[in-house]
Amino acid sequence: MFKLKLPTDPRWANIAEGNIEEILTDHAWCEQKAATNAITLITMLPEYPEMVTELLAIAQEELDHFNQVHEIIKKRGYTFGRARKDDYVNELAKFIIQGSREDLIVDKMLFAAMIEARSCERFKVLTENIKDEELKIFYRELMISEANHYTTFIGFARQLGDPDKVNERWDAWLEYEANIIKSYGNKETIHG
Repeated sequence: MFKLKLPTDPRWANIAEGNIEEILTDHAWCEQKAATNAITLITMLPEYPEMVTELLAIAQEELDHFNQVHEIIKKRGYTFGRARKDDYVNELAKFIIQGSREDLIVDKMLFAAMIEARSCERFKVLTENIKDEELKIFYRELMISEANHYTTFIGFARQLGDPDKVNERWDAWLEYEANIIKSYGNKETIHG
């Protein structure tokens, strides 16, 4: 899926299901951060009205996902905890090129695409492996949404940069991410 080099071990879903309250809180904050990231990208691209429109739709959708997860937390009587640090995302951020404005924006698009790709893959693992029927359906719907976001971010990167160079850089992102993800998959967090 998305050419990810290292798939998530399906046993991660058992870890996640062992503490649904924690995975839902972590997931809610991931959605909030995704909305914030889309808004940040908007501030970098005012000269691209079509991209701004699409990024605004993504930000709104991510906030809607945040709300949906928050509603599940409330409905189940769980406590909505404070924002969690996402070590996986912080490790990915270190790979963003700090070169020209174009290189930076393209890499930020690839960064966003990578997070969406891994999140989609994790939601697929949850859908296929957890027993909670409500969450199976919920994560299936989100999996489709994350796949669409991935496609949008990759597409924008290719529009903003030379497509061949973007594809080469995406391959580098895939290799980098594969090395990072080896250390994750043993906590009840979306990326952990």
